[in-house]
Amino acid sequence: MSDVPGPAAGLTRLDHVGIACRDLDASIAFYRRTYGFEVEHEEVNEEQGVREAMLRVNGTDDGGATYLQLLEPTRPDSPVAKFLDRNGEGVHHIAFGTPDVADSAGAVGAAGVRVLDAEPRRGTHGSRIVFLHPKDCGSVLTELVESADQAD
Repeated sequence: MSDVPGPAAGLTRLDHVGIACRDLDASIAFYRRTYGFEVEHEEVNEEQGVREAMLRVNGTDDGGATYLQLLEPTRPDSPVAKFLDRNGEGVHHIAFGTPDVADSAGAVGAAGVRVLDAEPRRGTHGSRIVFLHPKDCGSVLTELVESADQAD
């Protein structure tokens, strides 16, 4: 059992599941046709080398939402392009929502998990994010997300 009190490190929800894909438009069409999910937000993140779409799955008790994040690389040296080369299309990471990403990262780090980002960086739609080392998280790349409406 962890020494982290309450919901671990202030995490409030499963924010999203990131899915690496080779063709964003085809993937959006699949999720729309199969499940009825619609794109709530789409952008190109030059820093991370991806074109992405957030498909809303449902709302959550804390006023946030849960999404599927579809990620198409925009350049061959991006982390998502490298993931696709090694693994093919599929789940790339999971992300947990938090009202304060820096505090949550500190709490998770104090519990022995390596935090890959020394400082939170910009994520989708103006959010603040940090990634956790997959080797410390059961081989799952894990992201902590503070929504833009919660960030100062």
